[in-house]
Amino acid sequence: MTGGRKAIYHYGYRRSPDQDARQPVRHPVVVVGAGPVGLTAAIDLALRGVPVVLLDDANRIGEGSRGICYAKRTLEILDRLGVGSDLVRQGVTWKLGKVYLGDDLVYAFDLLPEDGHKMPAFINLQQYYLEKALVDRALEIERIDLRWSNRVSALEKRSDGVTLTVETPDGPYRLATDWVVAADGARSTIRDLLGLGFEGVTFEDKFLIADVRMAADFPTERRFWFDPPFHTGQSALMHRQPDNVWRIDLQLGPDADADAEQKPERVIPRLKKMLGERPFELEWVSIYRFNCRRLARFVHGRVIFAGDSAHQVSPFGARGANSGVQDAENLAWKLAAVLSGDAGEALLESYDLERIQGADENVGHSTRSTDFIAPHSPAERALRNAVLDLARHCDFARRMVNSGRLSVATVYDSPLTTPDEENFAGSARLGAPVPDAPVRTRAGRDGFLVEQLTGTFEILHIKQGARPQAPPGVKLTVIGEDLQDSAGLLAKRFDASPGATYLLRPDQYLCARWRTFDPDRIAAAHRRALGR
Repeated sequence: MTGGRKAIYHYGYRRSPDQDARQPVRHPVVVVGAGPVGLTAAIDLALRGVPVVLLDDANRIGEGSRGICYAKRTLEILDRLGVGSDLVRQGVTWKLGKVYLGDDLVYAFDLLPEDGHKMPAFINLQQYYLEKALVDRALEIERIDLRWSNRVSALEKRSDGVTLTVETPDGPYRLATDWVVAADGARSTIRDLLGLGFEGVTFEDKFLIADVRMAADFPTERRFWFDPPFHTGQSALMHRQPDNVWRIDLQLGPDADADAEQKPERVIPRLKKMLGERPFELEWVSIYRFNCRRLARFVHGRVIFAGDSAHQVSPFGARGANSGVQDAENLAWKLAAVLSGDAGEALLESYDLERIQGADENVGHSTRSTDFIAPHSPAERALRNAVLDLARHCDFARRMVNSGRLSVATVYDSPLTTPDEENFAGSARLGAPVPDAPVRTRAGRDGFLVEQLTGTFEILHIKQGARPQAPPGVKLTVIGEDLQDSAGLLAKRFDASPGATYLLRPDQYLCARWRTFDPDRIAAAHRRALGR
C-alpha cells in the first residue's frame, strides 16, 4: 500500500476498570472489530437497550478509502441509527451507470428511476468518513464502551457465554460475556481461534486499486470499460468520490507482480494512459485478488459472525460492506429480543439462515461478475466479447452483460414470514424491506415512510372505520390518520386498500399482510416472527 494524503483519525487507549478486577467482569455483548459492521451492530444493540463492549485492536481509522459505495438499503439502516442523512450530504450521490466496449458505449442504466424515496440509489464516500461518523455516533451513546488497542488473543467457549483474553498496552486481562459478535474482518482472529475455515474460491486475476486526487469534469456515474484503448485486453472501472478523489480499478491479470505493480513508477504511467496529461496525485494504491467464499455457519454457540469475518465477495457490485451492515441489522434486533426475554435463542437460527441466503446471493453474483470480467479461457473470452457486441443492439444481450450486479437487499425465504393468504401486487414483497414513500405527519410535516418507522414490530394499517387495537408488543401506525399518503405512492407500492394491514419486523422487513385487520392473525404472525 502506498500513496499520498490519508484521512487517519487517531483514538487514545484508556485503561478500563475491568482490567483491575479480580475475576473477569461479565457483559451482555462484546463486539470484536470497530469497522463499519461492528460499529453498526454496537450502535443498533445499544439503541435497543443492550450494553455493549466494543473492542478494536487498532487505535485509528482511515488508511485508504477501501470501500466507497453504499447502497440505498444500507443508507436507510444508517439513517435509523442517526448518521445516514449526514453521510448522504457528505457523499457523492449517483444512480447512473455506463458500460463501454473499447471507446463505444454499450448501454447505460438507471438504478433508481422512480421518485419518492428519501435515500438515493447509492452514494460514494471514502470508508474512513463512514467509520468516523459511526465512531462519533457510538461515543454519544452511554451504553457503548469503545476500547481501542484491545486485541483478543484467546477465547474460551462456555455453555452460557464466552471468556475472552484481551491484550492491551498495559498487559492482558480477561473479559466474560453472554454473546460475542465477531465483526473483525477478513483476517478474523475470532474465526482463527475457533479453527473455522471458508468454503468457496479465490480468483487468480489481480486488480489494481488507485485513489487519485485530481480536478476533472467527468460526470458523476459509474463507468466500466471492457478492453479500453488505454488498458488493452483488460477491464477498468471509475467512480467519483468527495474531495476531488477518483477511484480507479484496473485489471492486471493473474501473472502480475503485486509488489512491482504498486510502485509509483508502474502505477503513474498506467493512469496517464487513462487520464491523459492532467495533473493528479496518488492517494492510495493497492493490489488485490477476489475471494468469493463464506463460513458454513455464522452462529457458533455464543459466538456469531458478521461481515467479512463470515463471508467475502469481490468488490464489483459493492456487496461487501453493504452486506455486512445488513448482517448487523438482522442480528441486532434478534439478539436484543433474546436478551430481553422476548424470544428464545432459537430466533438466532434465523440470523444464520437469512444471512447465509444473503451471502450465497452475493457470492453467486460476485462469482458470475468475476467470471464475466476475467474469463478463464479463450473460448469464454470469445463468448463474453460476442455478448458485448450484441448488447449494443439487443436488450436480451444487455441482460447478460455482468460488470458487477449492484447491491440490493436480500429477499428472505424465512420461517419468520407468514405466507400470504390473499393476493397482493405492488413493489412491497414479503421477506423484503418495505419500500419507501412520501408521507405527511399529524403535525403537517412532509417526510418519508421509512424514517417514521420505529425499529420495533410495527403494524401499518390503512384506515377503515374506527382505530383498531394492536396486540401487545406491536406498535400501530394508521395510514390516513397518523400518517398521510401524501403522493399516493404508498398505496401503489403496497397495493393498499382500505383495511389492509401489514406487519413489519424491527428491521423494517415485511413479514405478514392481510386485506383486513384481524388481531388473532396479527398476534400469531408476531409470535412466528419471534421464532416461537
